[in-house]
Amino acid sequence: MTNNQVVSSVKDADLVEKRRNQMIQGAITLFKEKGFHRTTTREIAKESGFSIGTLYEYIRTKEDVLFLVCDAIYHQVRERLEAAIDWQNPTVANLEKVVESYFRLMDDMQEEIVIMYQEVKSLKKETKEYVLQKERDMVAMLEEIIATCLPDAINEQDAALIANNIFVQGQMWGFRRWMLQKQFTLETYIERQIYFLMQSLSIDAGAK
Repeated sequence: MTNNQVVSSVKDADLVEKRRNQMIQGAITLFKEKGFHRTTTREIAKESGFSIGTLYEYIRTKEDVLFLVCDAIYHQVRERLEAAIDWQNPTVANLEKVVESYFRLMDDMQEEIVIMYQEVKSLKKETKEYVLQKERDMVAMLEEIIATCLPDAINEQDAALIANNIFVQGQMWGFRRWMLQKQFTLETYIERQIYFLMQSLSIDAGAK
């Protein structure tokens, strides 16, 4: 299943994207307040600013909306990582920039991330597998960036573990920000996580 396979009777791609973005934001607000199962499609339509009839021009079921929420998260992660890396001239500084960009995106999208992990169990098997594959794709992209940017060769197993650590550390800011903010600003959290990452790799965090 892909974004394009969420059936829409509207053929204008720009309008479909606009309306679905409205649905995503409306759904996030409601899922946060009421949860997926207690939220109705009529409520999503109202929160999104249009009628239930209009809603069904762009989706078929409430599950489609949750799928779109999940899909949007991973598209933004990919775009953010691709914008941060210089594949032509990869450096340790590039890796730091990627990690910082990813952590900042997790801060921007903390509500979406929390809702996705709370409600992904509500997706059908095929759609759930698609979402999980998206996550594997993002981790794989981090693995490639790590292997490319580090000055010394790193084996695949270590790159995979480091990539998963970075992925979870970014999400941790969203899941546990209520506690972490008592001791850290976002900037301090990012700085310390990058410091510890570079220490674990025996790289001076100040060396570029």
